[in-house]
Amino acid sequence: LAATSLLLRASTLTPERRNFINIVSFGGGTNSAALLVGLYQHHIPVDLILFADTGAEHPHTYHFIRQMDEWLTAHRMPQITVVEKFDRYGNRLTLEMECLCSHTLPSIAYGHKRCSQKHKIGPQEKFCNQYAPCREVWKRGGKINRYIGYDAGEMKRYLHSKKFNETDKKYNNHYPLIEEWGWSRNDCVRVIQMAGLPQPGKSSCFFCPSMKQQEILDLKQHHPALYQRALALEANAMPYLKTVKGLGRNYSWQERFGKE
Repeated sequence: LAATSLLLRASTLTPERRNFINIVSFGGGTNSAALLVGLYQHHIPVDLILFADTGAEHPHTYHFIRQMDEWLTAHRMPQITVVEKFDRYGNRLTLEMECLCSHTLPSIAYGHKRCSQKHKIGPQEKFCNQYAPCREVWKRGGKINRYIGYDAGEMKRYLHSKKFNETDKKYNNHYPLIEEWGWSRNDCVRVIQMAGLPQPGKSSCFFCPSMKQQEILDLKQHHPALYQRALALEANAMPYLKTVKGLGRNYSWQERFGKE
């Protein structure tokens, strides 16, 4: 009870009145939504929630962010801060624009994850670098507590990420879904439901090469304009492809699913 009382008291203080800052890297999907609910349930204060918008999220993700913001407000938690990627001239640079300009597909099509680093992780870290409460913690020689939503079934991702934690001079990364609560994906779904929130659906770009065939067909049926934009991106890169055949890696979306 004493520990809970201290946590509750800490949650009412602004970052400037505490010697630590807790931020959440919000991906817009099931795990990160459950993470926010869990932090509230366990009385862990949250100062900043960051969502990096690639400019190409599925419509259901943008809709869920608005619903999540309503829940956060009702529970006296900060709303989601949306950050974006900009080029060196200060112009908005979406992943779609970058692919079209460079005549390429998202890097994950080639077996890399540079798109996540550049359009997800990078904008969040840039925001924190300019965020006064974070700068104050670093000035005092401290680290930011960053909460990441890997569930208990994602041990490979968790262990890979954890390898870099000891050498990270700016962040203490925490993975409470795994390390403290032991929540599986099914647990996350249940926690979201019990919190009165809708299920967020899968978070990804609408032209992500990791999309399953049924997800592509659903996109074509329910969001034909986005499907056509994905085909246009694929066609734009097609003359320059050497190691892959299209957005499906070993096949092109247009050949397998057609234009109409």
